[in-house]
Amino acid sequence: MVGTANTVTAAKQAATKMHRRSRTGCFTCRLRRKKCDEGKPSCRACKHLGLKCEYKRPMWWSNNEQRRNQKEIIKNIIKRTKMNEKNAQGVTMNTNTPPSLCHSLPTSDTFSDGIAITRAPSVDSQLSLDYNLNQVSTPDLYNPVSMPPPMFPPSYPHQGQFMPYEVDIKTESQMFINDIPTRRDSTISTFSTYQAPPVIGNPFPIENWVQQDYFESRRESFAEEPLDFQVFDFPHGSFSPSHQSLIQVDECDQHLLNHFIDNVLRLIFPILEVNQHGSARSDVILPALESNKTYLHCCLSIAALHLKATERIQGDQIDNDIMRHRYATISELCEALNRDTDHAQILEATLGMIFFQCSVGRPDDCLPDIPWHQHFQAATNLIHKLELPTHLIALNGQPHSQPPFNMTLASWIDILGATMLGRTPAFADTYREKLIADSPSGLAELMGCEDRIMYLISEIACLEALKLEKMDEVQLCAHIKLLGDQISLSEPPPGTVASAYSGTGAIRPKQLSKNMTAVFRLAARIYLCSLVPDFDRTTPSIHNLVKALSDAMDYIPAGPDGFDRSLVWPLLVAGSVSLPNSSFRKMFAERANRLGEASDFGSFGRIKELLKDVWRINDDALAKGDKQSVHWRDAMRQKGWDFLLI
Repeated sequence: MVGTANTVTAAKQAATKMHRRSRTGCFTCRLRRKKCDEGKPSCRACKHLGLKCEYKRPMWWSNNEQRRNQKEIIKNIIKRTKMNEKNAQGVTMNTNTPPSLCHSLPTSDTFSDGIAITRAPSVDSQLSLDYNLNQVSTPDLYNPVSMPPPMFPPSYPHQGQFMPYEVDIKTESQMFINDIPTRRDSTISTFSTYQAPPVIGNPFPIENWVQQDYFESRRESFAEEPLDFQVFDFPHGSFSPSHQSLIQVDECDQHLLNHFIDNVLRLIFPILEVNQHGSARSDVILPALESNKTYLHCCLSIAALHLKATERIQGDQIDNDIMRHRYATISELCEALNRDTDHAQILEATLGMIFFQCSVGRPDDCLPDIPWHQHFQAATNLIHKLELPTHLIALNGQPHSQPPFNMTLASWIDILGATMLGRTPAFADTYREKLIADSPSGLAELMGCEDRIMYLISEIACLEALKLEKMDEVQLCAHIKLLGDQISLSEPPPGTVASAYSGTGAIRPKQLSKNMTAVFRLAARIYLCSLVPDFDRTTPSIHNLVKALSDAMDYIPAGPDGFDRSLVWPLLVAGSVSLPNSSFRKMFAERANRLGEASDFGSFGRIKELLKDVWRINDDALAKGDKQSVHWRDAMRQKGWDFLLI
């Protein structure tokens, strides 16, 4: 009977909490997530607490920062009101009075995430490091950072969810009689990814402000760490939550746009999505789809390619869709380049042509395409015309600066792309200046790895290019040692790598970045060590580095909603030198299995096939007593591949 009574009581309490919220309630109650009785001119709750009751949409409702400030103002007003009530009632406070409930225990938001690390001067334009090595005790080049055992997260239903949104798609169709245009029809349909949360009893009405209100309340539960809003200077103005995009497509392409928004969009910038929920959609992709026709054709081609890969569709129709939009994209890019106008829009579409391919397609897709590095050559010229490197360097030393988004994306492609080709990055001098100034470019927020490690990878790529040009071996080894010391200086204290999940199962963005940086740092060490003359992957030092990277992957969320696809480059670098009995191979197979079919397409699917070939060739050679190994770049050339594997 006691258990039944408790159940009934709990049910009543739950029913009391679950109420229908009207869209006509005052904005103050909506901000506080309280039921509003909609009294005029002031509701009962606002009147009782001494708050300003606003039924007309106030200015502070327009963005999250102002809402947070308004919440603090309201909290302070409520505190004063309560305190005045206590004083009026003659309540006296003494040493035996318990503290107010507002003085709660500190949370993770209370603490700073910064780690003060003394850094030495960095690389100059001749790849020389001019500092006193005796001032800093540097660990051995091959010693990986020690890490605590991983904490495996609980499973929560909201992991991997993304912010919902609606897009209006304008479809136009025209009738031709004897090749003469006659009737023209235009319709607008709304595409929505919103799904109401499961509730007990009657669900609340699904109106626009309710959707917005619900997911903004969920936004706080996604991460316990403070999110740095407006990290980038985006090429378009941000969409407000109530903005409805109007994207014009032909009727025959509507299914491709639907597929792109529903299935492809969330794959493209997963780290940016973790750091700034909804930013990839509202700040980058939807504004470009709405205003940049070339970018739209690019995305429709990518959607068709993803549809072909995931649904295993075969036939002329899907191939025609891919090639039709691919050709339209390239044609419009060429026309715009010839006009020498709209440089920002051309750059946006060109980077999309390069980068979006990394998320879609199967390795065996053989449709004709222009190599990514030819696109990037055009992008490099556009970046110089827009003077983005100069703008990026001008931000050195400025706190809370906003780097140009497209320059940060181009830097990601440039640095890791240079390792695909064995060349110096196009903007290596810019990264060197940023490294010396210890100034970020937003790479950690966009792709997960701290900027300093990416700059060092750029320096290693420069050194490899010099090695391929027959650099003197003594000088080569000296530079390898100096760059190894620089990597050592970036090592964080023990215990920095930890579970990326909070106690509620939410992703902690800053912790995820630390974990991903640890993986990239180990891959950078392996990449650097591979430049040593007569490099031998069977040595214990290389084995230990590969094992350390394999262990670090335990701290990266796995599966379809995980971040393995954001770590393609370090997985390739480490996997290519792994031995047959290495723990890396078991780890890689397990994580690919957890990814499911998603492990078969995009860059992850390509390195999975590439590593199979590298392992087959090198393992056969090792079995015959030959320690020389084929480089993964040579294996790519043998397959006729020219992919950007990031």
